Amino acid sequence: MDFVSRYLQEVTEITGKLDSSRIEAMIQILLETRRNQGRLFILGVGGSAGSATHAVNDFRKIANIESYTPTDNVSELTARVNDDGWDTSFSRWLEGSRLRKNDTLMIFSVGGGNREKNISMNIVKALELAKSVGSKIVGVVGRDGGYTARVGDAIVIIPTISGDTVTPHAEAFQGVIWHLIVSDPRIKANEMKWESTAG
Repeated sequence: MDFVSRYLQEVTEITGKLDSSRIEAMIQILLETRRNQGRLFILGVGGSAGSATHAVNDFRKIANIESYTPTDNVSELTARVNDDGWDTSFSRWLEGSRLRKNDTLMIFSVGGGNREKNISMNIVKALELAKSVGSKIVGVVGRDGGYTARVGDAIVIIPTISGDTVTPHAEAFQGVIWHLIVSDPRIKANEMKWESTAG
């Protein structure tokens, strides 16, 4: 099978294996966050940082959920990396944002972080802070979900079909999941442009 056909077949297979009950659990947590006037903080690194920026826009504009990501402010992020180190760059930003119980932390990550292997420690430390203050944790991750899946309240794990396409599928399905969520009538507070345009 050529790569194009195999890749698209994998997309179909992944879609069929997604756990819809975890997506529903994410929706319920986000509804509660909005009801309680909590905030949504979205964390991602690399391609997942781009997803975080896009998702912040959608949750703010479509869902009326106050949302932020540290990667939107390159000056603050690089100052924290330079002065405090990469490992605490997200957790210190969340401390400065006064992360609290009514808030929710959303993680976009391929591996989900791993303390034992010292991978994505900035995500691990942010998750530890969220647990310590009682914030809810949701996310979309790949592989086995790593630390995020272990400590999260509602985590969607994108199934691994082939070892050579773990990252592209994990990152692509971040967009599928958050777009699904903001489109859900229970979450959607404002109509999207093309859906509201007749014809």
